[in-house]
Parts: sequence; C-alpha cells; structure tokens
Amino acid sequence: MRAKGRIYDWKDDRGFGFIRPNVGGKEVFVHIRSFNNRTRRPVKNEIVTYDLVIDDQGRPRAEKVAFAGERVAMGSPARQVTAPLVFAGVFLSLVTVSVLVGLLPVILLVWYLAACLVTFSSYALDKSAARQGRWRTQESTLHLFSLAGGWPGALMAQQRLRHKSRKQPFQTVFWLTVLLNCVALGWLLSPMGTELRELMAAWS
Repeated sequence: MRAKGRIYDWKDDRGFGFIRPNVGGKEVFVHIRSFNNRTRRPVKNEIVTYDLVIDDQGRPRAEKVAFAGERVAMGSPARQVTAPLVFAGVFLSLVTVSVLVGLLPVILLVWYLAACLVTFSSYALDKSAARQGRWRTQESTLHLFSLAGGWPGALMAQQRLRHKSRKQPFQTVFWLTVLLNCVALGWLLSPMGTELRELMAAWS
C-alpha cells in the first residue's frame, strides 16, 4: 500500500523538500525528480502519495510521488531505463565488431572503454559528493567526458545510479555530446578519416 502525507517543507529553488506522513513518524525526504508529474511544481501543504524507500544511509525517502487524485503510471520507468542501456551496449558492440574486422584501430576501443570507466566513476563520485555535501564535479566536466567518448558510461551511470537522469537542461547538452561523438566516429569511418585511422593504428 502506498503511503500518504503532506508536503510541509519545500525548497523550490533547490528542488527538494520533506513530507509529513499521515500516520505520523519521521519526515520523509522527497526530490523533484521523484515526482511522476514533471509538468507541475510541488508547493507546501499539498497532499501526495508515494512509495517509501530507505536510502543507503538509512533515511526514509519518497519515490514515485503523485499529487492527490493522480494515477501512478506502472511499468513505464522500467522501459525508460532499458532503452538507454541497450543503446549504450549496442554502440560499444558495434565499435568492438568494427575493431575485430579491421575497420577501426584497437586503440579506439581501448579509448572508449577507458573513457566509459572514467565517466561512470565521475558520476558516482558526484552523486556521493551531493549526498555528503562535498565539492561537486562540474557539469561541464561530465559533458566533456561524454564528448570524449565516455557517454555510454554516462548513460549507465544515469540509469543505474539515478543521477543526472531527469534534469532537462543537463540532458539536452548531454545528448548533444552523444550526437557530436557519433558524428565524429562516422567521419572517422568515412574515406576522409582514412589517414587518421592509419595513424591511430600505428600507435596501437
């Protein structure tokens, strides 16, 4: 059964607040990204329903939050999570196959895998810093890692760690870096990129 409560504190400029459960007990943390309806901003004293979860530090947190009277969509989050992970996996598989058949140099696959690892780790560290109130990784740095080829790792981090996955301005720039990186790879595979491919192969 879903829990029900009232938003008694909401910091709209920071995108989070606290819910006071109807049944009493400890206040529940809620973030803007946990609301099903992203077109409506929460306000103080609104009644909401939510799924109660416990975070890594043992604190209660609200997920799948809905305003009173709204229906909760079931099943769609799973599909949204699967598609980006499949996209990242297919892309890395295509790069691997291209290397195996000799279309791309080995060093490029190594670069992509290393970039993915660095990017995923950067997301993980940034999320940990956000939870603990420490110095955050700049968004421009995360975008630079994605542009350099680490975007499959960024997609994995966004979905698995649930970090930076719903912030629309960030997502817009992120997908632009994905597009630019894919365009650069397409150019490298074209006849115009032959000389650079040969140079990279020599480095391998």
